[in-house]
Amino acid sequence: MRSSANFRGIVFMCLAMIGFACNDALVKSVTGAMNTGQIMFMRGLLTTLMVVVVAYRFGAFRPVRTIFRPAILLRIAMEALASVTYISALGQIPLANASAIMQALPLAVTLGAALFLGEPVGWRRWAAIVVGFAGVLIVLRPGPEGFTAAALTVVACVFCTATRDLCTRRIGTDVPSLYITVTTSLVTTLVGAALIVPLGGWQPMSATSLSHAGASVLLMLGYQTIVLAMREGEISVIAPFRYMSLLWSVTLGVVFFAETPDRWMLAGVAIIIGSGLYTFYRESKRGRQAVAQRALGGPLE
Repeated sequence: MRSSANFRGIVFMCLAMIGFACNDALVKSVTGAMNTGQIMFMRGLLTTLMVVVVAYRFGAFRPVRTIFRPAILLRIAMEALASVTYISALGQIPLANASAIMQALPLAVTLGAALFLGEPVGWRRWAAIVVGFAGVLIVLRPGPEGFTAAALTVVACVFCTATRDLCTRRIGTDVPSLYITVTTSLVTTLVGAALIVPLGGWQPMSATSLSHAGASVLLMLGYQTIVLAMREGEISVIAPFRYMSLLWSVTLGVVFFAETPDRWMLAGVAIIIGSGLYTFYRESKRGRQAVAQRALGGPLE
């Protein structure tokens, strides 16, 4: 049964990464025509309308007071902040670079689980976390070219998203995934609406801009499947499949934005992914040891 849940989690994670990567490409293509608030509002409005219909169809709505659970409130806040930071950065740095920095997310989740959820992390995994964040610095390339405000904004997005994922694990199973998706999408849309004027006001939308409404469908796909992935499978099993997003982002960047990843980015990504995979290996190994010790009735070393 655990294997089946992990398989479903892997499938959901892969779908989420495809949805988010394609959504990012569509959003990047309109960053020159609309500000971050307007993009969040237009994308979120359509997403919310679609997901409300689906949630109603499946009876996923819960009393309004449900949203005031601390884990749900914090998750929504972190999702909104992650959207603001990431969309702001997409218009200023290559899609592949933004995605490369986001690959540190599994390491940030492991770090957060150790610090805030009390999950045990041995020295090997602490070392992997440190090495992984060193890889992020290589991608950032401290200096005039790489260490920009936009790149640092993506780093902030990593920590916001990690907090979001940790909160997802703390939400009770009595709250449907669709309800979490609806509330998250609605609040993020309202935050976008509130930012339109401060960020420069409403900009006329061309037919090309409107044609990118497909981003809403992709975002809904990403929202729902990432929640299902985090709730279905074990983090150590499904988290490595986040790296699928990098493959998609690099491909989309090359094909649609004429971006060419440089050797520094590739080196940094290799370090981040290597340290992340090692972390997941250690986690899965520890899980197997725990099962074996329980079966033998002995203590876990």
